[in-house]
Amino acid sequence: MTEHAPKISFVSLGCPKALVDSERIITQLRAEGYELSKSHQGADAVIVNTCGFLDSAKAESLEAIGAAMAQNGKVIVTGCMGAEPEQILAAHPGVAAVTGPQAYESVMKAVHSVAPPLHDPFLDLVPAQGIKLTPRHYAYLKISEGCNNRCTFCIIPKLRGDLVSRPAGDVLREAEKLVKAGVKELLIISQDTSAYGVDIKYAESEFQGRSVRAKFVDLARELGALGAWVRLHYVYPYPHVDDVIPLMAEGLVLPYLDIPFQHASPKVLKAMKRPGNQEKTLDRIKAWREVCPDLAIRSTFIVGFPGETEEDFEFLLEWLKEAKLERVGCFKYEPVAGAPSIDLGLEPVPDEVKQQRWNRFMETQQAISAQRLKTRVGRRIKVIIDEPGPTVSKGRSQWDAPEIDGVVHVGSRRPLRAGDIVTVKIERADAYDLFGVAV
Repeated sequence: MTEHAPKISFVSLGCPKALVDSERIITQLRAEGYELSKSHQGADAVIVNTCGFLDSAKAESLEAIGAAMAQNGKVIVTGCMGAEPEQILAAHPGVAAVTGPQAYESVMKAVHSVAPPLHDPFLDLVPAQGIKLTPRHYAYLKISEGCNNRCTFCIIPKLRGDLVSRPAGDVLREAEKLVKAGVKELLIISQDTSAYGVDIKYAESEFQGRSVRAKFVDLARELGALGAWVRLHYVYPYPHVDDVIPLMAEGLVLPYLDIPFQHASPKVLKAMKRPGNQEKTLDRIKAWREVCPDLAIRSTFIVGFPGETEEDFEFLLEWLKEAKLERVGCFKYEPVAGAPSIDLGLEPVPDEVKQQRWNRFMETQQAISAQRLKTRVGRRIKVIIDEPGPTVSKGRSQWDAPEIDGVVHVGSRRPLRAGDIVTVKIERADAYDLFGVAV
């Protein structure tokens, strides 16, 4: 009787950085001969990669663990919430193992214990670029782990530790493999992308027979030379970000910056302990757009931070109107257990006020987004196709990241495939999306 390879069911929660961790674990599982199951029932084990950033995310993680326990019983928990296992074990004492984020070896050790591999690894089971959870035409590329910032609303450094940058050569070799495997877009992620290399003093490493510094601008330039779209996420507005804008103007890197500003009021930013010289941010945004007029900036903000007054919030709205950011997300402040913001002694903002401010913020930004998108009407732009359709496909412009930004609805007489990059004439826009025809 032939033995069947053990099957593992996988749940991946949280941000793109957690998704990269999941991809690495799954790559190792496949390398060791494990099969992946779409169902918890019948699987030899379940891995739940948790998120622990907000209390609501923790609740979702605990719910996913509970569902896996009910349907299977052999559950391995990893990810951010695994850095604080007490809460997991209190809710689900029967889990097989709990490991922290990036603990790939510990996860595999737990898998071996619960569901031993059938045979020795055969690396040819795995494509050279590894196993990906995203569509094959785009991929997240993590350049560092951890964070040196100590923002008072955040517990990520407690969960993931201080900044640890990958050597530039390692990052570029991974990127090169992905591009050779058909990836058309690289989404660069880390906790603090613009701090890349600070911890290793911008050390040089070898790539394609030459030395490359582990520096934000050097890495961006090298990635841009690989021929794929390069999109920069989680960039703090440090002064050296200015050096990357000319690369966007040249077309080497996408004219897109994901900068989590979080607020605009100097008083609130100080209470948040936000890094970067944010007092002159509007001047810098203006200067960036002079160098690269096509630049799109996406950001996230928090309303209802402890001590935020109506005056602070009005300041934020006025800042938003002047900054005219293309894409914006907004969160209502949550008091996360272990975050320093809980102990600042500042007056909490009532939930109903948070909700009112969130509504006003989104209404203000919707008008700005709609106005910015109108400027694209009549232009011919490049669009990467994500979801092909018989007559209308969904894609994204250079100003849109997957899942968090808008889409471009592309009418076409010829069949389009996922990953195609086509020229589209934009005919109209609404508050979030563009509509056009392939030319």
